[in-house]
Amino acid sequence: MLSSVLASEVAIQANVQIMRAFAAMRRFLVSNAQVFQRLENLEYKLIATNQKVEKLYDKLEEGKLEPKQGIFFEGQIFDAYSFVSSLIKQATREVILFDNYVDETVLTLLDKRVAGISATIYSKQISHQLQLDLARHNAQYAPIDIRPFNKAHDRFLIIDDKVYHIGASLKDLGKKWFAFSLMNDITTQDLTSKV
Repeated sequence: MLSSVLASEVAIQANVQIMRAFAAMRRFLVSNAQVFQRLENLEYKLIATNQKVEKLYDKLEEGKLEPKQGIFFEGQIFDAYSFVSSLIKQATREVILFDNYVDETVLTLLDKRVAGISATIYSKQISHQLQLDLARHNAQYAPIDIRPFNKAHDRFLIIDDKVYHIGASLKDLGKKWFAFSLMNDITTQDLTSKV
């Protein structure tokens, strides 16, 4: 502003330089408008991604994020036990287990369910010892029903309408490597209708 008011040669040269600078800046902005638009879009995407990541962290901290598949390795006994225990605690109607190698530790694990939730185990062999353990368990705790079933090789844990394929017997969780997966395309009815 001062260079436009003053009439000296230096003031006139400063005014010209200022005008050239503004013209150059305008040309730069116009010629790079797409770059700025892309940067703005990228900024919006980053903000959206950050919000999603924050929600993910919140769910992890709340313990509500449910893994759909994974592997537990040898020695992760407590981690595997805690994972299956958390699944059982989520049940609102029923827990159904297909497992051919059941002992009293499985009965204890199923006691993690909320009161009033039914529990049924389908197993190939119901030994005399397991019958005794079950009778003692059911005399003190919410009853668990064990039914004979010899057509399953793999283990399946059904929590309400979610079917999990479990690669290890619940009594052996974490003793050796095993995988688990939530089977999205299989329903409870798909399994129980064949019993």
